[in-house]
Formats: sequence, C-alpha cells, structure tokens
Amino acid sequence: MSGRAHSTVLSGARVVLPTGIVTGGRVIVEGARIAGSAHEDSGLVDLSGHWIVPGFVDMHNHGGGGASFTSGTAEEILTGVRTHREHGTTTLVASTVTGDLDELARRAALLAELTQQGEIAGVHFEGPFINPCRKGAHKEDLLRDPDPAEVRKLIDAAHGAARMVTLATELPGGLDSVRLLAEHDVIAAIGHTDSTYDQTVQAIEAGATVATHLYNAMPGLEHRAPGPIAALLEDERVTVELINDGTHLHPAMLELAFHHAGAHRVALITDAMDAAGFGDGTYHLGPLEVEVKDGVARLVEGGSIAGSTLTLDTAFKRSVTVDRLPVESVVQAISANPAKLLGLYDQVGSLEPGKYADLVVLDAEFDVKGVMRRGEWIVSPLG
Repeated sequence: MSGRAHSTVLSGARVVLPTGIVTGGRVIVEGARIAGSAHEDSGLVDLSGHWIVPGFVDMHNHGGGGASFTSGTAEEILTGVRTHREHGTTTLVASTVTGDLDELARRAALLAELTQQGEIAGVHFEGPFINPCRKGAHKEDLLRDPDPAEVRKLIDAAHGAARMVTLATELPGGLDSVRLLAEHDVIAAIGHTDSTYDQTVQAIEAGATVATHLYNAMPGLEHRAPGPIAALLEDERVTVELINDGTHLHPAMLELAFHHAGAHRVALITDAMDAAGFGDGTYHLGPLEVEVKDGVARLVEGGSIAGSTLTLDTAFKRSVTVDRLPVESVVQAISANPAKLLGLYDQVGSLEPGKYADLVVLDAEFDVKGVMRRGEWIVSPLG
C-alpha cells in the first residue's frame, strides 16, 4: 500500500452531477483526482447542509486581485489567478485587451509559459481585430482589421496555448480569419461587432462558435434588423457568453438567452479586470485608465463599461437566487460548457471519476465555504 495517494470522502452534501442532483451524496478524492471508490482508511469530511459543485471554468477573464493579465508580471498574474481560485474558479483562461501587435505577441509567450505550468488554461485575445464603433474599453488607434497573417502571428506566439480570438467578423479579412482559427482548433468568437444578421450567419458558417459577452458591444435586437444577437441565439453551433453581474445585463435578457439558446449553450463568464476581488479605485485596462466605483468599472474618458469586477461565485449565486435558474443549469453554464469548448471536459467541468478533483463547496445560501483544486483545499470548509 506504500505510495498510495491520500483518500478523502466528502459526504452528506447535495452533489451536482451531470445526471442530476444527488441528495446526501459523496465525492471521493484520491490524490489530485476524483476516485470511484474509497479506501478503508479514507478521511471523512461531513458537508451536510452544503452543495458540492464542479470547480468553475472562466473562459474570459482579464485579471483580479489588483493584477492585470494584460500587463502584469508572471507573479502578478498568479496573484490574480489565486484571487479567482478563492472564489471557486479552478480553471481560468487569461484574456488580453487590444494593444500593439508585437506587445501582444510577447504577452502571449508569457501566458503560454503559465499555461504549460498548469496555472492557467490558455490565452484569449480580445482585440485588436474589432470594430471601432463597438470598441468598448479598447484603444481605438490600436484597432485593426483581422488580417489572417496577423491573427496567425498571435496564435504562433502563444505556442499552442491560444484558446480563443474575439473579432468583428464583418471587417475585411474577418471570414478568412475565422476559417484560419477553425483550422488551428482555436475558437473564433464574434464580439465588439457591428455585424448584420446575414453577416453573422456567414461567420457562423465559416466556423465561429462563440458570442463574446452576448448583447454587450454589438447592435441590439430590432424587429426589422435583428442583427447579430438573433443569429447567435438561434444557431445550435454557437455558445453565448453572459456576464451576470447585475450591471451588464437586465435579468430579462439573461432569461431570454437561457430560454432561447438553452443552458447547454450558455457560458457564464466574468470579463473581470484588476479590481475583481480587490476593491474600488483607479486601474488600467491595457493602455486605458479605469475608475471603479461601487464595484462598477468604467473608462475615465468616455464612461464606457470596462470589464467587470465579477467573480464567478457571485455570478453563480445571482443566477440561482435572483434569476431563479435551476442549479443544474447554472452548473452547466459555469463549468461544463466552457470546459467542453476549451477541450478540457475529459479533465474538468464535472464531478466524475478520473477527472481532477476541482470542486466548490457552497452553503445553503450559495456562498463559498470551500474550494478544492486538484485535490488540495484552496479554501477549506473546515475553517
């Protein structure tokens, strides 16, 4: 028996599995992974009255804990990653914002190293290939059309760690860039776009599979000009990102997305910036100055919303308690769906034997009481 991994049984909780909720269930952890059976000498942790859900997977996140993934050092980036882990996000893709192409390539190389070390799950490039009229918190003079050669430059700079590129597919080179991304198994995400309905359909046909923060930074729904939102919601091949922080979306629009696309096509994200888990104050998002007041981030110049201060535990609680969504649907949107999109569902995204022991313990009010990543408690439910 020597060398056998330590085994722990988490018992008594309501456990959310892909097949449904098990009341008084248990999760067996052996080493870094979920096991199918327990040792006789396994430690027992009684979590009666709690929920156990899979660790959250955030596929769109710019920073946290006072640290930026776009400009921070490796140590600062890890501070941001740890902040989000404490709030239940056990798998995180680091997102960049618009910048000089060479600087973005250098940033991609650093983030690729952290990906290889297992600290993050890859890189998402949000910009510079976006529409100036829907730029949001991106510096306009650094924006550019999505030239496939330049898109390829960023992919190559990430050394296999590129997971997603957000682009305005209606711009010159947009469709060819989508095809290039699809060929390289990188998610092409439609966002910061002024696309029409028909142009969006063309982009989906070319291989785009994600809507970057649906509703935000794109034309609204209109009865004679449905725009990108209708095309993105109606196509089964598309997963729609939603920022459920109470600022980015009206609850009716969240309900519309869940109702029309279905929980299997929603990914709850944070779009977090440095202030997430840190507090109000003045920050930078790329080259732009941001003022965070009462938890809402806005550009100092112009007042556009500049990412969020959201953590996924807050998104989870709000989705269940304010929006009254079923817990199983929220788990699907916050863990399983993004894991599947990122090609990681064989390792994370659900509580199944053989997968990493990444999980979150929530109390009856859906507040975080414990976070485990790869079998190690980051936040212990035992205090």
